[in-house]
Amino acid sequence: MSTKPRESSRFLPRQRLMRVIGRPGKDGRLSPGQKTLLFFAMLLLLGALLAWLDPRPTLRHVNLAMLCGSTSGNYHATVDKLAAEVARQRGRIRNLSSAGSAENLQRLMAARQSCDIQFALVQDGTVPPDASGLELLGRLPQPESLIILGRNLERVRVPLDLVGMRIGIGPVGSGSEQLMQRLLSQLSELRLVVSTPTIDQQLDMLVRGELDLGAMVIDEGAALVRDAVVVRKLQILDMPDAPALARRLPFARPGTIEAGQIDYVHRLPPDDVSVLQMDTLIVGNGCAKNGATVGLLAAVSQVFPTFVQHNKGRPNLTGLPLSTVGANFLRDEGPDALGTYAPWAVDILPLPTWIQLGVALSVLFSGMAFGHRFNLWRIDAQRVRIEREIPALFHPGVTVGEIAEMQPDAAQHVPQTRARLDSLLYRLDALAERCRRKSLSILVPMGEEMSYRYQETLIAELQYALRLYRDRLPSAT
Repeated sequence: MSTKPRESSRFLPRQRLMRVIGRPGKDGRLSPGQKTLLFFAMLLLLGALLAWLDPRPTLRHVNLAMLCGSTSGNYHATVDKLAAEVARQRGRIRNLSSAGSAENLQRLMAARQSCDIQFALVQDGTVPPDASGLELLGRLPQPESLIILGRNLERVRVPLDLVGMRIGIGPVGSGSEQLMQRLLSQLSELRLVVSTPTIDQQLDMLVRGELDLGAMVIDEGAALVRDAVVVRKLQILDMPDAPALARRLPFARPGTIEAGQIDYVHRLPPDDVSVLQMDTLIVGNGCAKNGATVGLLAAVSQVFPTFVQHNKGRPNLTGLPLSTVGANFLRDEGPDALGTYAPWAVDILPLPTWIQLGVALSVLFSGMAFGHRFNLWRIDAQRVRIEREIPALFHPGVTVGEIAEMQPDAAQHVPQTRARLDSLLYRLDALAERCRRKSLSILVPMGEEMSYRYQETLIAELQYALRLYRDRLPSAT
């Protein structure tokens, strides 16, 4: 009695699968006109999105607060210039006044919790507390000078001419006060009488004769200096042996205010004046995002075009660690493309890290591709090894289609034939399971699953043919 061959419910030949599954109909498909309309609608939406995002580089991501000093000082004017440049590019910097550099450091440290203040201008030489958590971004290229004002200063020729004089050194907490305290600690033999009035009070006391000297760290071109020299008729002390004095302060260097520099017409000062000069530091507390920090440094470079050249190659002797963002900015001589066009990406990782990540991903994908090809090679090699055993059961050159339609002859009606077929089918089942497991691995590159599907199809066709042939064999008794 003839029986209909049983077909595997798991594996079917490709032609039968196509008959079972069929081809998709036209229901639900878009017409050419609808596709064209959808295409232009997507273009319009993309254009509107780009217009809203405005890909042009700006500083609108910069929203910072910066400490300066007194409202009449040079630091306040400097921060105003930076704020104007940032505002021109749609950002914002809030200019916060203070008593001076020492207070700026203290307030920056205190703001590390609330992060309502991110940066400050600080006079070089102002000693930061230990483990302050503050960092250096760079130095402004325009130095400030230690200017000591008074009357009848032409009689001061040597340091001993200053013995016993009354000197104002600026308000407590200012950079001037801290600098003068460090300086006077090395000049105790002069027995100077020290007081700490504000700068405006100092000038008034000098005019009234209540002070002999008034010290301030300020830009030589500041309006306050011009007012003191031109209007109040005060003189600038020609600091005796300024180069020797600068050696006692590693952050200071000798400088000169040239004759006529303050008032060219009236030749004020009348002669060259030796002074001490020091840099202005940009200090942060780590609260600002990387993109905003890059934006601030970009604004500084716009206001002070020599900012990068002034900082490159100079040793950091401030006692503050150099900010990583600042170091990268100076190394690249400006913001990189990521900091310019995608500051949000810099907030996540700096550009060198993105590059390293890209290299790591490239290596990972290459390793995945190698592992994928190795697995495919092993699966294909095992499938070919199984196929090489099949001609011994039938005849050389037999095809899968022939096996599916072949009728067993009398020589095949033995238990050994069924046992060999069962062994082949068992190994093919294990190979198909392995192939499916490898294809579902997360390490398979995207789109490479089809290579495994092709192997599964070849295995399934061979299994189907062998099962059909085995089912035609007489049952074992």
